[in-house]
Order: sequence, then structure tokens, then C-alpha cells
Amino acid sequence: MELSLCNSSSLRFPQNDFLSLHNCSRPGSFHTFSNKKLASKSISLWRPLIWRQPRLVKLRAQTTTESNASSDKHVDDDFIVEDVPHLTDFLPDLPSYTNPLKKSQAYAIVKKTFVSPEDMVAKEIIVQKDSPRGIHFRRAGPREKVFFTPEEVRACIVTCGGLCPGINTVIREIVCGLKNMYGVDDVLGIQGGYSGFYSKNTLNLTTKVVNDIHKRGGTFLQTSRGGHDTKKIVDNIQDRGINQVYIIGGDGTQKGAAAIYKEVEKRGIKVAVAGIPKTIDNDIAVIDKSFGFDTAVEEAQRAINAAHVEAESVQNGVGIVKLMGRYSGFIAMLATLGNRDVDCCLIPESPFYLEGPGGLYEYVEQQLKENRHVLIVLAEGAGQEYVAQSMQAFQEKDASGNRLLLDVGLWLTQHIKDHFTNVRKMTINMKYIDPTYMIRAIPSNASDNIYCTLLAQSAVHGAMAGFTGFTVGPVNSRHAYIPINRVTETTNTVNMTGRMWARLLASTNQPSFVNHQTVRERVDKETIDAINNMKINST
Repeated sequence: MELSLCNSSSLRFPQNDFLSLHNCSRPGSFHTFSNKKLASKSISLWRPLIWRQPRLVKLRAQTTTESNASSDKHVDDDFIVEDVPHLTDFLPDLPSYTNPLKKSQAYAIVKKTFVSPEDMVAKEIIVQKDSPRGIHFRRAGPREKVFFTPEEVRACIVTCGGLCPGINTVIREIVCGLKNMYGVDDVLGIQGGYSGFYSKNTLNLTTKVVNDIHKRGGTFLQTSRGGHDTKKIVDNIQDRGINQVYIIGGDGTQKGAAAIYKEVEKRGIKVAVAGIPKTIDNDIAVIDKSFGFDTAVEEAQRAINAAHVEAESVQNGVGIVKLMGRYSGFIAMLATLGNRDVDCCLIPESPFYLEGPGGLYEYVEQQLKENRHVLIVLAEGAGQEYVAQSMQAFQEKDASGNRLLLDVGLWLTQHIKDHFTNVRKMTINMKYIDPTYMIRAIPSNASDNIYCTLLAQSAVHGAMAGFTGFTVGPVNSRHAYIPINRVTETTNTVNMTGRMWARLLASTNQPSFVNHQTVRERVDKETIDAINNMKINST
């Protein structure tokens, strides 16, 4: 057998000789790789448990005969595990304990209470016959062994960034999960975001205190942007004796969580850091969707319906609804598809233009002649370059480093009105609705409440099992532990050559806007060719 090690962030296993992992989560243990076909050759592999982030080990095993047979053929059918850090990586002598769930009456009915260390979640599930096994993440859920006793746990929860439906549900379920599943009584709420760590703002959270907070919008713990000082935060964590940190927030917040984990590892202290990704825009990479997104799409229907009623009730009515979506237009796209009354949807991923053949003005005039009204939904990040040019605005940023957006809704409303009044000499009735703050401030719906519960419980199971520096989320409908850098390295955006966007174009019959010179400068040739040739590649 050939064994090769190289500098990478993954573990690789060949498809035909799957190597099983045993006792992966125990301190000082070894990964035992076994295979029935290889057993007859008396070959075994042992590797100590040292999986570091972001530098992991890529392991590839191959028998000599297989190596010779494939010497002229590239072998690419590897099984890749992108694992998360564990406390035993830098504290190898930590003791483990039997999981209290073994004695739980509720979990007694579960046929398989604990997740096997061999259970992985595939990143891609649409494959072809000869496809490589691809990237996998560690499956989330309770482990047979834990690395904290209920008495020693002192957990804390912090919320950062903008509001989103479901934050209070996540807070509630972390507290209730720690108490009801693991018997943990000591949970602190850090008030006011990251700065609350060193501002001494805390609440004692009990199941009674958080009992009904899921029925309220916003965040029970208050929030803020910025305020991240890694050393001061970790100093405070040490001073207060906190050993589990649950961080709820978006891209910038999760980067802060990664920095906290790195400092904890550097100091060699027993603190598990778990991230719960939050963004109403659904722009977090890897995971299927972010919590609060379903609620936002559902609540947006009220604004769209109101704008439609207003527009169709007058002569030449033009209704415009602005929804959330700084860099990604998922809310606007799904809200449009779910409504069916929308005539045009504008999102950041799809450039548009106003004047000339195939432009927005022409399309609006066509709809007014045919239907006597038109309804437009746009994401807040759409058309920002046009607004900035007309207002000669500078690229300012908020405390979290996000670009401050100009109000494209008001800009588009004014430009459409000016064009039809001054150029086309038409009388139109403009109806503009901006429900963004109303949507993000409401409580989560039933679907998001269930989702938030699963996220919170997965985070609790992971922290109790000794995992750290991870975030949680569903990957192809299976919850997994994901390295934080994987969800912060890129932004999830609408695929302009995907089937979902094609469905929207078919629903609204709006122009694709890709044939204008200004748009061509922003859209790559492959995308334009794919749209022109109707090549729909994704699901």
C-alpha cells in the first residue's frame, strides 16, 4: 500500500477502498482505517488524532497493485473530509464522560441515539456514474462521549449584526437544550454584541427567563455591529470562567468567532466556540439556507400584494416593492416566484439598464399598454452603481465593514416617474413600498422555529462533544459541522444560469437585460452565451 501525505485542508480516501474511521472523537485516540478487501493482505493504517484548522491532513491510500494498474490513469475518485477542530487537538489529555442522553427518557425511544464518528454529509448529491466522492462534512448530532460535565459548564450566548426572524428562538433553544438534554444550569447572555463581553453586560439565562421569547421579534440580548476585540473578549471569557461560547451572527460575526477560537487555542484553554450562522439574505455559503429566510419570503407577500392592489386600482399604476438583499437576491426572487403577480424582479446578480431597446423603460411601457399597471420587486443591492453615479456618492461602510447601500427604491421610483412624465408625456401613478424593517423585526414562523431548534441543538451537541471553531447548518437537508472559514470565504448568490432564475424569467416574462453593452461589460461571456442558448445547468 502507498501512503501519501500532503499539505491540505482535507482528508482524502479512495472510493473503492473506503477507509472507516473509529473512535475519532476520543482524546489521544487513533484513527483506525480498515477495509475488508485489504484485510486479507494484512495491511492496516493508524493515524493519531491531530486534525488542525485551517491546515488539515490529506490522506490517500492505495494498494501497490492498484497503483501499478492506474499508473497511466489519473485517480480522482477521492473521499474528502473537511473536518472541524476538537479540544483534544491542543488539550490531548482531556477526560471524556458518558453522554447524559443515555439516561434520557425522551431519547430512550430513539433506535440510534448517537451519531457515529463515521457519519459524514456529502456536499454534493447530484453525481454521475464516474463522479469522485467529493467533499464531506462531519454529521451533526449527539456523541456517545462528551468532554464536559454538566456541573463544570458555564456557557454564554451572544448575538451580533442586523436583526432577523428567529434569533430569539435560537437563544431559547440553546438554553433549553443545555438544560433539558445535558443538565447545564449556568448560561450567561452577553448583551449588546461583541462589545458586551468587555462592557460587563450580562444576563443569567434560565429556561424560565427564555420561555416565551421565541414569540417576539428582534433579539432578547440586544445587538450591535463591530466592537470585536479578540484579546479583550478572550480575557473576559477567562475571567468569567466561561467554557462554551455560542455566537449568533452573519459573515463578519463568524469571522470574529474564528478569531476567538484561534486565540483560545493559542492560550490552550478549555473553551468550545460554536457559531450559528445568521443572515436574512440567505447569502451564507455551503448551507442550504439561513434561518429567518422563509419568514422573510412569506412576510414579503403582504407588501407585494398591497403594492399590486394599489397599482391595479388606478390608471397606469406602477407599484415598486424594495426587499432585503445586499449582495444576493434570494428573497426578491423567491418572493416573486411565490406571488405570481410580479412583472419584473431586479436583483444584484442581474445587471439591468433603463433606456433603449430591451430596457426597463420599454418593458414598463409595454406592460402599461397591455395591463394598465405594472409591479416591480427589487432587492436593495440592485442597481447600486447607477444610484451612486447619479448621486455622486462615496462608498461608505458601517461598523461591520458592510457597504452602506443607497436607496435604489426611491431612485428607481423617481427615474420612472420623470421618464414617463417628461419624455413619454404619460401620466402614471407611482406606489412605492419599503417593508424591509417591518420584515426583519417580526417573529419567525413555524417552519423557521423548527429550523432554529435544530440549529441550536446541533450547536449544543457539538460543543458538549468537544468540537470547537465550527459552525452548524444543513447541507443537503442533513445538519453538519462545518469549518467556519468555509462559510465566510465566499458569498452565496443567485445562479444566473440556474433553473430557479429561468423559472422566474418564465414567470414574469421580463427581459434578461444581457444584450446591452453596459450589461455585457459586467457579465462574463459564458453567462451571456448560456442565457442566449438556453443552457440551464443547475437545479
